Amino acid sequence: PPPVLIGTKETLYALAESVPEPVQRLVDAFWPGGLTIVLPAQPSLVWDLGETHGTVAVRMPEGRVALELLAETGPLAVSSANLTGRASAISAFDAEKMLGDRVAVYLADGMSKDGIASTIVDATSLVPRGMQLPTGGVRILRQGAVSRERLEEVLGDLLGSGAVIIAGFI
Repeated sequence: PPPVLIGTKETLYALAESVPEPVQRLVDAFWPGGLTIVLPAQPSLVWDLGETHGTVAVRMPEGRVALELLAETGPLAVSSANLTGRASAISAFDAEKMLGDRVAVYLADGMSKDGIASTIVDATSLVPRGMQLPTGGVRILRQGAVSRERLEEVLGDLLGSGAVIIAGFI
């Protein structure tokens, strides 16, 4: 499923069922920036984002133009700017070269920082489900702009030792 970009940290509370304290630490440390956080979605969230298993992947980008757009539109479900099997474009110029007239509008906000995709973490196990207490820590789904070491500085033992890498999911 596509991640959802948000323009303010407060929007996370409208999209996620719950924002546990360790997730708030991640938000304070890395947003806006290259960290996508997966949490259980608000039950009232009725977007068709594909097969999400009741979750939502949320990120607050750091580009000024992107944040201004999100202030106007509200949250946006997005995908990477690339053709399947090719690296994501790191500028509007590169995206236009790759995608041409398949895209109606290109939003230029400079180059992507280092051309590195966001790190994706799964924090769903920190949220109680029904009568079930939280069951664990945070898993890295994809290593990217935020290193494991930086995540460990914020989460300590809550960062799981295993990582599941999902290719092509930004």
